[in-house]
Formats: sequence, structure tokens, C-alpha cells
Amino acid sequence: MKEHKLSRHAADVEAAIASGQAAKSAVVASWCRSFRLHQLDPEAARLPTRLTESELLRRREAADPLLRAAQPIMDRLYQAVGAAGCCILLAGRDGIPVERRGAAADDATFESWGLWTGAIWSEEQEGTNGIGTCLVERRLLTIDRDQHFFSRNTLLSCTAAPIYDQDATLAGVLDISSCRADRTEPFADLIRLAVGEAARRIEAEIFRASFAKSRIVLLTTTDGQGGGLLAVDADDLVIGATRSARLALGLTPERAFRPVPAADLLGSSGEATEHLDDVQKSVLQRALLRAEGNVSAAARSLGLSRATLHRKLKRFELRPH
Repeated sequence: MKEHKLSRHAADVEAAIASGQAAKSAVVASWCRSFRLHQLDPEAARLPTRLTESELLRRREAADPLLRAAQPIMDRLYQAVGAAGCCILLAGRDGIPVERRGAAADDATFESWGLWTGAIWSEEQEGTNGIGTCLVERRLLTIDRDQHFFSRNTLLSCTAAPIYDQDATLAGVLDISSCRADRTEPFADLIRLAVGEAARRIEAEIFRASFAKSRIVLLTTTDGQGGGLLAVDADDLVIGATRSARLALGLTPERAFRPVPAADLLGSSGEATEHLDDVQKSVLQRALLRAEGNVSAAARSLGLSRATLHRKLKRFELRPH
């Protein structure tokens, strides 16, 4: 009986797995998971499994906070990369895209590749790929052409970034995919930057919507870069922090966040504390102006007791007019 001859890509995948490179290469480690754990065949020709319309609708309903935060940001991202032959996918934590942006002229091509809402792009189903491997690695990454596990996906280049919700829990993935043969490294670098920044903006929108009644404070790091967002209530308790803020403050992202006094968390000095004080002072000033100097009315509008407001006014040397 004549033996089946492996394609060059499939042979490369099997050789890399057998070589023990998984400890040094994230791509080979993913190939190992795809082959050994998920028992996938790199030469499988089937397209990604697609959900039914009703199943996709249920996924979209479950992902509503993510969708509402992401849609306007995806619109702006599409304006930047849509004309370059790219499509944008927003997938949930299960690896299933629930929202998409792409040029109508390219729709047939992308749908034929399975780059469509309702397609299952988890690593368990599709092996090494941008969305699925990003969910496993939980970091910004690019799976370029022959880094994909399946031979049929080796014309694709996919860059994906994880998105975390207000509780620092993985909520989904933002992905830009292309099947252009003339893709260059400088363009790939721009795509990585665009995807990463868009994912952080989506996280910020989710966080602001979740803490709509709190003061939102940008945490800055020693290098002047944004270190995430904090939510501070009327009693100066930090009641929420984005994943990047938790990491910047040395907090374990996976643990439930417990309210903590802002002064205890941020210390008595530093740009973050100064910014927090500025925000508080501005809020108090605006409340007093709207209440025309009436402390009781200002306290009610802020959800504070009259005694607490007087204490804050004294701290910031503010006087009712």
C-alpha cells in the first residue's frame, strides 16, 4: 500500500514537534498542543466549524458589554486598515468571533477562509492560530503564514491581542487578519501597534462603563506611561482596577479586588496620588458651584454625608461661597 506523502508544511510541523523545540518556541509549543493534546492533523482540509445563527445570537447576547465597548473602536480601526486588505475580528473567550469589520469586496475571500462571525477559532479546533493561541498565551502575538498549524491556513497572517474586563478576567480577543502575499514587516509592526492600542481602549471603555458612578483615575508609572485605570468611590476607596493597573501596583490580577483606601494603595506621594487629589478637588468645586454654595445640597449630589463633605472641604482648603 502506497504511503501518504506529507506536505512540506506538515512535515516541518512534525519535525519541529519531534525535535523538542517546544521549550524554546511558543509556536512549536502550540504545535505540540495542537498535535498531541488536541489530536489535530496538520493536513486536515475542513474549514472552521460554524455556529448556527441562533447559537451565534446567544454568544453575542452573552458578550454584550464587550460588544458595546468594542464596536466604535473597531470602526476606527477598520478605517485605518480596511483598505489594506485586512479584516478585523472580535472573538469571545471561547475563540468564536461575534463581531467583524471588512471591505465588502473582500468578504467572499475572508468567508471562504472562515474569517467570519460564528466560526470557531479556538486552538482546540483550529490548532495554532492568532485568536486561539492568543487565548492560551494571553499576550499580543502574531501567527504568520506557516506558523499556523493547519497547512490550509498558511496563507494567513493574524495578529491578536487579549482583552480583559473590569475584573481583570480574560473577556476576548481582538484580531486583524490578512491573506495578502505582499505583506511587509513594517506593515506588520504597524498592525501589532494598532491591535494592541485598540485592545487597551476597549478595556478602558469596559472599565468606565462598569464604574460609571466612580471617579476614574489614570495610574501613571515611573516611565510616564499609562499604567491602567483605577475606580475611586465617594469615600476615597479604590473599588476597581484594570489588569494593567493591578500589575503596575504589584497586585495579583487573578484575585478578586477588595476595596482599599486610595492613600494606602497609592502612598502619600507620586503622580497618581497627586492626580487623584486634583480630580477630587475638581469634583468638589463643581458640586459646590452647582449647589450655589449650599453644602447640604452639594453633599446630596455627591452621595456624601454633610460631615464627610465638610471634612473633604477642609482637607482641600475649599470654602462654600
